[in-house]
Amino acid sequence: MNREQKYRLLEQASPEEITALTDLVNECPWRQTFHVQPIMGLLNDPNGFSFYEGEYHLFYQWFPLGTYHGMKYWYHTKSKDLAFWHNEGIAIVPKDPIDSHGAYSGSAIVKDNKLHLIYTGNTRDSKWNRRPYQCLAIMNEEGFINKQNTPLVDHVPEGYTDHFRDPKVWKDDDMYRFVIGAQREDLTGAAVVYESSDFKEWRYQGEIKTNLGHFGYMWECPDYFELEGKGVFIFSPQGLTPEQDRFQNIYQSGYLIGKPLDRKTLELDHGEFEELDRGFDFYAPQTMVDEKGRRIMIAWMGQAEVAYPTDSHGWAHCLTIPRELKIRHGKLIQQPVPELQKLRGRSIVIQDMIENEVRTYEGVRGTTFEMVCEFSAVKAAAVGIVIRASQQEQTIIRYDKTNKKITLNRAESGNLSDGTNNAIRSCRLDSENIKFHLFVDTSSVEVFINDGEEVFTSRIFPQSGSEEIRFFTEEGSAHMTMTKWDLAQAVD
Repeated sequence: MNREQKYRLLEQASPEEITALTDLVNECPWRQTFHVQPIMGLLNDPNGFSFYEGEYHLFYQWFPLGTYHGMKYWYHTKSKDLAFWHNEGIAIVPKDPIDSHGAYSGSAIVKDNKLHLIYTGNTRDSKWNRRPYQCLAIMNEEGFINKQNTPLVDHVPEGYTDHFRDPKVWKDDDMYRFVIGAQREDLTGAAVVYESSDFKEWRYQGEIKTNLGHFGYMWECPDYFELEGKGVFIFSPQGLTPEQDRFQNIYQSGYLIGKPLDRKTLELDHGEFEELDRGFDFYAPQTMVDEKGRRIMIAWMGQAEVAYPTDSHGWAHCLTIPRELKIRHGKLIQQPVPELQKLRGRSIVIQDMIENEVRTYEGVRGTTFEMVCEFSAVKAAAVGIVIRASQQEQTIIRYDKTNKKITLNRAESGNLSDGTNNAIRSCRLDSENIKFHLFVDTSSVEVFINDGEEVFTSRIFPQSGSEEIRFFTEEGSAHMTMTKWDLAQAVD
């Protein structure tokens, strides 16, 4: 694809092209009902996730004219309750000298009663060399956004390449700070910190010091915060080598937990790197603190460099549901925010004893639903659920108690994404009983295991007629309690 095509602005498209794209999207059978998704084109990283003027504001990377990674805009959507979302439209247009080739990822913070949006402006010179700037745009109470002409940071510090992006800002008692994802000149990943007392003059402080050594070739979308007295550093390292069940996706997202970051030395005393999500489609998470003091995370439900079945319908990707983060036994857990209960409609409850069989129940089926299913008194080798099932299709979530492993199998889930690196994702879990909490949309599934101890997030693309739900045990019995809710349309 030539550069002119890839870096077109929306205004360069004809009305006929926009109409054709919109019609193509509207004909797609895999449009979501309660996930944030693009009106057309490609969505990727969530940006600027924040609470301002009584509402949750969420921006995301958006290329409107295709399903490839072209000229990136910021698109704006907002919600009063994290359940129902309303599109506000384009927030940042990349057409100035400091963001001429894309408004890349960033974050937001409220200052002086205005929402300050910090992002990376991507530029290219005549020889196609990249030069990043860290830019600022300010949104007022009426929702008007004013881009600032002068960048906050106009150069990359010595020792790093021009892969230098994704500022995540926060405020300490003494300073504003942001962390940026970086690549060292030796082509290894890192994250660096800047600080400012006035939000105008930003000083480079150095690199966050971890014990990871050479850990991938680039760290994207870094996010540092403190939770329950611990320092938590989330980032998305690129270039990790798969290790058994770990690091199976093309790019990973995970976290370190330890003591709070030393603001003077930038030393982070931490434990092992843990993946945030065990599924196929999760990347570039971003967190925020709301007015209730909760740390809430949303991520891109997708992966770069992977073709999806919706591509041929003129759109790609969506965002995850909002999840509250907590720490349990030194581990970061994720739980769906309770506001999502507002989406619940008709419910059905089933209790049964299942023994070495597959069971279905009258009225328990669907394509868009929430379900909580608990298996107790487990005397079976394995238990599990099959969703979006028919004679030809099924998605299987299985707990192998004998081998202590959770597996998501989408080998028969319908149309598959290209480059998925097999159709199974697994992780180790040792539990006497098992609880599955599912959010199933038209073309996705998010599975929360044991109240967020593990999470599997994946796109699936079955036919509309694949709506059976099955429950099973293998080599033994278990008691099953299940509640299922139909869910309402929640996005524009």
